[in-house]
Amino acid sequence: MTHTITVEQSGWRNAWKAFFDRRVISMLFLGFSAGIPLLLIFSSLSLWLREAGIERNAVTFFSWAALAFSFKFIWAPLIDRLPVPFMTRVFGRRRAWLLIAQTAIIAAILLMAHIDPASGSDSLTRMALAAVLLGFSAATQDIVIDAYRIESAAPRLQALMSSTYIAGYRIGMVVAGAGALYLADLFGSEVGAYSYAAWRTTYLIMASTMLVGLITTLAIREPVTDRAGEQLYAPTDYLRLMMVFAATACVFAWIFFLSDALFDGLKAAVAGGILSSFLLEVLHFVLAVGAAVLVGWMLVRLGAINRVMARETWIEPALDFFQRYGLKTALLLLALIGLYRISDIVLGVISNVFYQDLGFTKTEIATAVKTFGVIVSIIGGLLGGVLATRYGVMRILMLGAILSATTHLIFVVLAYAGANLPLLYIAVGADNLVAGLASAAFVAFLSSLTNVSFTAVQYAIFSSLMTLLPKLLGGYSGTIVNGIGYPGFFVFTCLIGVPVIALVWLAGRRLSIDGQAHLKSRANG
Repeated sequence: MTHTITVEQSGWRNAWKAFFDRRVISMLFLGFSAGIPLLLIFSSLSLWLREAGIERNAVTFFSWAALAFSFKFIWAPLIDRLPVPFMTRVFGRRRAWLLIAQTAIIAAILLMAHIDPASGSDSLTRMALAAVLLGFSAATQDIVIDAYRIESAAPRLQALMSSTYIAGYRIGMVVAGAGALYLADLFGSEVGAYSYAAWRTTYLIMASTMLVGLITTLAIREPVTDRAGEQLYAPTDYLRLMMVFAATACVFAWIFFLSDALFDGLKAAVAGGILSSFLLEVLHFVLAVGAAVLVGWMLVRLGAINRVMARETWIEPALDFFQRYGLKTALLLLALIGLYRISDIVLGVISNVFYQDLGFTKTEIATAVKTFGVIVSIIGGLLGGVLATRYGVMRILMLGAILSATTHLIFVVLAYAGANLPLLYIAVGADNLVAGLASAAFVAFLSSLTNVSFTAVQYAIFSSLMTLLPKLLGGYSGTIVNGIGYPGFFVFTCLIGVPVIALVWLAGRRLSIDGQAHLKSRANG
């Protein structure tokens, strides 16, 4: 008995000591750096634009600036492979890319600070471009931090590093969310009394908070890894790979914006409402993506880049997933990944505008959503982790899907009740508790799907896919509200979560069948 107690005490002592490992502590500050940019594109920017007199539907379109998070899997392999001239030699591969990403984030926030969205349509275009730069840079930072976390410590420290990263990320979100709203209010901007100077100063301060990430990157050590295989390729191969990627990205942007007027005309001609507009926008998006993929494929076929290198970079990680699960199961899993968070993300795009339209002040929104809500989401995440460990990931994934859909009905009640502060806290608390619980189970689910040989790239693919369709649809949330009102919109976000429940059930059943078949084949062998 004494020996058991001693071992348990020793285990707790070692676990406590591990929290003070420099690598674990560094993830707290890198997590803070990663948590700053997102809300400066979403909620804080949406309130700035609304105070500046921008229409609701135009405000929600700005959420598309964060689509870079949904496509980071495309350039994740490049960051994993390409050295940065001069900087890689001085700082190392991961730290060099981190410094570039963090510097670009600061530059993008400074650009946003120096644009007044109320000064005309041209200013909105410039603000959109700055927001896109912020989204791209922030997504790049996420890719590098994920890779650094995996490479810098042994598996026994990974759980602690992930938990401190998430804690830092949430703190960063509080600063960029609640902090930005408090500052804008303090400096004198409010609905009906818009002050560009107040928002400019706020965003300048937000840019300065990114110095935490820069200083941390300069202080940490480059992880030691065996990357000898990468020396098989010449510097010109890496350069050509980057140029092909840049060419395909330019084709996507060119086709998307060139065809913008055509699709606007089609929307006006069809005049079929929200659904037809959304479907046309999806077609618009698919057309641009298809053109970019076609150009990239042609460049590879013409020998613009090393074909073996291209296959290792983009094809093999995806091919491995389909080979391991089979076509039917893989497509089912991808559908679940792409739709699991659709209710939460679509609602989240317009939630702050909804609270403001009800008559809540920025201070009330900041306290309820960006402070209370974040704390509750952390509790939900811890609860989700414990429950998933106790009852299994798929069961908690199902619980999260059911609760995510049903809790949105509380927002219907809030929409009818108006500026009722206790009801706001109930709605925000329920939504964030469930979101935290579901997210914890979902991250565990995604991690279980990855192959250790392609962890960084496959996780980037999964995390990109899970936000792609929700963010596309979320860009139309303002248009949907204009058409059916807030109560109808929240019923809609509830209903689109129902198919997710069926997908979780099917995926759980399919994985169980595949697992049993795999065990049977091993036994027969």
